[in-house]
Amino acid sequence: MSRTVIHGGLVITASDEIHADVLVEGGRVAALAAPGTDAAAGWSAERRIDATGKYVIPGGVDAHTHMEMPFGGTYAADTFETGTRAAAWGGTTTIVDFAIQSMGRSLREGLDAWFEKADGRCAVDYGFHMILSDVNESSLKEMDRLVAEGITSFKLFMAYPGVFYSDDGQILRAMQRASGNGGLIMMHAENGIAIDVLVEQALAEGRTDPRYHGDVRKVALEAEATHRAVQLARVAGAPLYVVHVSADEAVAEIAAARHKGLPVFGETCPQYLFLSTDNLAEPDFEGAKYVCSTPLRPREHQEALWRGLRNNELQVVSTDHCPFCFSGQKEMGRGDFSKIPNGMPGVEHRMDLLHQAVVEGHISRRRWIEIACAAPARMFGLYPRKGTIAPGTDADIVVYDPEAEQVLSAETHHMNVDYSAYEGKRITGRVETVLSRGVPVIEDGAYVGHAGHGAYVPRGLSQNL
Repeated sequence: MSRTVIHGGLVITASDEIHADVLVEGGRVAALAAPGTDAAAGWSAERRIDATGKYVIPGGVDAHTHMEMPFGGTYAADTFETGTRAAAWGGTTTIVDFAIQSMGRSLREGLDAWFEKADGRCAVDYGFHMILSDVNESSLKEMDRLVAEGITSFKLFMAYPGVFYSDDGQILRAMQRASGNGGLIMMHAENGIAIDVLVEQALAEGRTDPRYHGDVRKVALEAEATHRAVQLARVAGAPLYVVHVSADEAVAEIAAARHKGLPVFGETCPQYLFLSTDNLAEPDFEGAKYVCSTPLRPREHQEALWRGLRNNELQVVSTDHCPFCFSGQKEMGRGDFSKIPNGMPGVEHRMDLLHQAVVEGHISRRRWIEIACAAPARMFGLYPRKGTIAPGTDADIVVYDPEAEQVLSAETHHMNVDYSAYEGKRITGRVETVLSRGVPVIEDGAYVGHAGHGAYVPRGLSQNL
């Protein structure tokens, strides 16, 4: 059984910062010991990693990705192979992707299709949520069976009428089912019916540029849908997790619910923390690169998001990684912003951008690990196997250089997309070495992993409830 010792580093988890050496054996963390102690000195190992002057942190858990997702007549550009490889480069060692139920089909059929996409192709570990596109008696019964099998979270949409949209009655029924089976409902909270009216009116008036994508998806319509989702969950007696929160008024709705003691949780994404409507307004159709839903907001919303993360009104930062190339995919919406595929690349840069937030004073080091590793692992039934460094946990470990500087660019990133949403951004901090279940995937800044190493991880019930 192979053994690895990581020595000399500062081990950072959501709860502690300690100078400790870490012993890895058989793919798991076997022990931690203070440097120079007899215990640490007595460890023999085939591999020794010098982490002097570096952070030793848990591998990131990105609980919101869309590899190979079909959308608007095309597919997200990252496969499970390219997307999980890029995740590893960025220090993320577990993703939870979304399997999709097609209208008129069973949940099982959708889940099996996503297993087929991922099997034998992933560089790091993976799990699945289930998108409920067709809520009916049959799919509600299937929810119970999937929870028993480790698919314990279900996403519904208040947006995209005719594609993913569920009405309030369907949402209530799904929430009631989740209340009984222990599942967690994830909600895309935007009033899609009203948004479609505004899209139609904008196009009729000749407002076709990418910036109008953000203009029609009003803050008020995100806040209203968030409020409605909270009330439906309250009636159902079910927990609620609101995905990709982008606006101050939506944060306020979540905070108000939590103040009442309701089990309501929120997620935001790096694009809402670092980008804005200024990007959507870039000329020559460049704004199309930044089209996602919920949309980017004016910069003044960013402080509410950071405050929400500091105050635990928002618990998780995921990426909503759903990349479409500018050439040939985003360009499908020239002359009609409603035809621009919705989604942005991000799985590779989440850990680095959040470390930059530490550098800039938005969050602490431990909060960085909480929102990027521990909280998503707990939220989605992966903790403590994932999300922390302690005896018995999976040896998903990142050696992170907090002083290294890098410039984000499409020329150097590893995502299968032809642009970077953060082109030219200078950040401090960089992944140096990544272990996945004790096996090197990134070593001294080089990829040494392989497709098929990543294993499917069935999940337990949310540990936040």
